[in-house]
Amino acid sequence: MDNDGPSRTALITAYARAYHQIADHPPIFPDPLAARLLGVTAEELTESGTTDSLGLAVSDRSRRLFFAARARFAEDAVAAAVATGVRQVVILGAGLDTFAYRNPSPDLRVFEVDHPATQAWKRERLTAAGIDRPETVTFVSVDFETSTLATELESSGFERTDPAVFVWLGVVFYLTPDAAHATLEYIAGQAQWVEVIFDYLQPAVGEEDRAYQRVRADRLAAAGEPVRSYFAPDDLAAQLRALGFTDLEDHSAPDLVAGYLDGSAAFGGEPPRALRANRILRASR
Repeated sequence: MDNDGPSRTALITAYARAYHQIADHPPIFPDPLAARLLGVTAEELTESGTTDSLGLAVSDRSRRLFFAARARFAEDAVAAAVATGVRQVVILGAGLDTFAYRNPSPDLRVFEVDHPATQAWKRERLTAAGIDRPETVTFVSVDFETSTLATELESSGFERTDPAVFVWLGVVFYLTPDAAHATLEYIAGQAQWVEVIFDYLQPAVGEEDRAYQRVRADRLAAAGEPVRSYFAPDDLAAQLRALGFTDLEDHSAPDLVAGYLDGSAAFGGEPPRALRANRILRASR
């Protein structure tokens, strides 16, 4: 985590979502604000190099499609919840997410939770890009070395007694299993109906995939964001049920992407190795 700006992974995700708008047709996930927030043009995105992680986010189609699909999955879940009367959504590790500035529901409160440095940089970019900050969005700065999610979220106006949706993308694998469980436990403690959508990594099956995961983990660790957890789907489901979640929906990354492409061959053969460990889950109680 860079104390002078957003994390590297937050930038990677934003660049991938921005390039998705011009490279993939039809797009799985329309996001007209992604490039504006970054301050880059379509030409600059197209010309991005492929030698560093930002360039790879642009050029790696499989990762790009998954970033788009997981955002679509989460926002579809939020829309379904809003249709039933839910009026608050919490985006944990919001990074450069733009939902709050595209939010079509004037009575839906959006709480963006992230590190103070990321939020300061984002506020500057929103101003520079001329993107309005609606009254429905609340920034909740949480530095987990000095504060807790419960304290900061509830002091920002979040209601523990009302229904809520928690969106938690691109974060869980950077937490220890205990830290991830503690957050899920907090979410499960909501007094009314609650839903959480998050993605995670499952352990590799076979030496080839284990070797790939080691290389990927080493690269992320070198960038200061080490992978700290993997979850077997059955074990994670049991953990969620023990916390009181009863309605679970779990997808592999390749299946999720294919589902949004109307069953067409998303990758033209075997699922790409880059996505074999990735899964996304929706759980409610």
